[in-house]
Amino acid sequence: MGETANRVQVRLCEELRSRAAAYDWATEVTAASTPVDVAGSHDDTRVLVELEWRRADPADNTAKLFRHLHEGTVDAATVIVVQLFTGYYDLARGGVSSKRLNAEFVGGRAADSDSRVRYEPVDLAIDPPKRGGDLPDDWESAVAGVADAVCAAVTAARE
Repeated sequence: MGETANRVQVRLCEELRSRAAAYDWATEVTAASTPVDVAGSHDDTRVLVELEWRRADPADNTAKLFRHLHEGTVDAATVIVVQLFTGYYDLARGGVSSKRLNAEFVGGRAADSDSRVRYEPVDLAIDPPKRGGDLPDDWESAVAGVADAVCAAVTAARE
């Protein structure tokens, strides 16, 4: 990821630390052999957050994580996978790209096949700047909103 995506990643981790302090949050955590953008753990629950900034194939991230879960290389009783999609995946005519739809399909089906796993696709209301561009003025509030969504997914999974 580029510098602007890294800023978002670090800010999200900070927001999660303040909202879900019981979890141990970190960036660039390895789950099996796959790096995860932000991850948190508490007791026997793992939260894996993938930030899809401008990735050509976001379904690949989803498939890799769920393959590791299926193989048992991620050790936790409950695993919550949250996949964040920037405005890059929005279509000008409305709706979202097939790249995002494919990632959500893979994540949803994988979660349906394993009772330990929950999958949540979440909008990150940022149009990612191209290399060298600046983040929009409201990027921090967009990240705060995503942190709320991650915490809601964690709460729902524990119920």
